[in-house]
Amino acid sequence: MSKLKVLVARAVFPEVIAKLEQHFDVTSNPADEPWSRAQLIGKMQGMTGVFTTGAERIDKELLAECPQLKICANMAVGYNNFDVDAMTAQGVLATNAPDVLTETTADFGFALLMATARRMTESEHYLRAGKWQRWSYDMFAGSDVHGATLGILGMGRIGQGIARRGAYGFGMKVIYHNRSRLDAATEGACKAAYVSKEELLKTSDHLVLVLPYSASSHHAIGAAEIAQMKPSANLINIARGGIVDDAALAAALRDRRIAGAGLDVFEGEPKVHPDLLTLPNVVLTPHIASATLPTRLAMANLAADNLIGFLTQGKPLTPLNPAVLTARP
Repeated sequence: MSKLKVLVARAVFPEVIAKLEQHFDVTSNPADEPWSRAQLIGKMQGMTGVFTTGAERIDKELLAECPQLKICANMAVGYNNFDVDAMTAQGVLATNAPDVLTETTADFGFALLMATARRMTESEHYLRAGKWQRWSYDMFAGSDVHGATLGILGMGRIGQGIARRGAYGFGMKVIYHNRSRLDAATEGACKAAYVSKEELLKTSDHLVLVLPYSASSHHAIGAAEIAQMKPSANLINIARGGIVDDAALAAALRDRRIAGAGLDVFEGEPKVHPDLLTLPNVVLTPHIASATLPTRLAMANLAADNLIGFLTQGKPLTPLNPAVLTARP
């Protein structure tokens, strides 16, 4: 019996490819070539499954061109590259990779917060440029992290991880806003208090964004929201590009209406708003919050296991649209 065909859209760990090849006829992309949309559709012809990394857009138009497709397995916890409704209507399963990146991403979010608060990038550039000649009392004086008010917008697994780091590690007062309030036990474990979005904006010394991207969260932080923040506050985005209006943020940073920002995600990435690149009071990283080798390997293995579990036994590990499973003959 011939094996089902699976496409791996980007370069991933060789051992993950080898695991998939035990079950499927695998077409991979070891050179990590950037495929156009037309090329991706061409590569997906005849494929039963596809391993995606978050950059490949799976929507109604693509699905119409790929009638044999049964599953798309994202190597990411976010899945705004998937039109889940269209996939469900077409009977295509969507899966993601939650849990395995929670703690690593929370680590990075806190690292980005600290780098922003203590002006690490700005001061390093100053040193590398040979400008450091003497000490001065206010040279790169930033803001304290310990004892400050940590605000979190989006209190899922990663938000809770950041809350624990702030509360237990740095004695921070933790407040949060979420679409729905956490149960009392979880709030207690995180030492976090629920507040309105308005209260979160005006009270936070350091505001971390960890909410998923959707049409309703597009520009959840725009000019009006930034105007409610303290002039001394820092904004950290490890969620998704498009949650922040990057143009409005750049204007606020330039005018010092907030102190600083740390950004791992951007609107239209990998492009970055050009104004952000000119500002000293922003720390910029290229969407690397989950980037440790153990975590990335775990993410890739989970995506592979979703493909294997679904296509060999009908049992994926982390389905996003489980209605597809019950609708199968």
